[in-house]
Amino acid sequence: MYFFTVNLAERQGNDLLTRHADALREAFRMTRQAHPFIVEAAVVLPEHLHCLWMLPSSDNDFSRRWRLIKARFSRSIPANERTSPSRRRKGERGIWQRRYWEHLIRDDRDFQRHFDYIHFNPVKHGHLAHVADWSYSSFHRHVVRGVYPMDWAVAPGAIDLVSAGE
Repeated sequence: MYFFTVNLAERQGNDLLTRHADALREAFRMTRQAHPFIVEAAVVLPEHLHCLWMLPSSDNDFSRRWRLIKARFSRSIPANERTSPSRRRKGERGIWQRRYWEHLIRDDRDFQRHFDYIHFNPVKHGHLAHVADWSYSSFHRHVVRGVYPMDWAVAPGAIDLVSAGE
């Protein structure tokens, strides 16, 4: 089981991932078809994403999977991003950071910490006050499964109008 953070090359003011969420979803679907893995949790923010993946015991090549996801997504959207001279020389698009962060999950406590971190991330970044209001997340799937209550994790200081009776 691995935790990942993957970023766009240009993060400031970029909403590419949420604007093209269907293309990203399709890139994941196609990659999972050819190279299976289970997405235990995921959140897509405008300029980065976090995932927890369970890889098959016989194939832990996550770098190939990320390379395919990034390439499929990149090919599916218009080529109008700023590209550095270095990337142009290599024939690369300027969409993704070349690197990503991966972390091998060590135990159940580590899993739970990253699982919650993923789902709280839109609130952490100030996109909204309630986790349940973010649609680009596996949070709702886990509510249906009974893992989280719908009102889990409200931003500090946020007024919960439902609880306040409004």
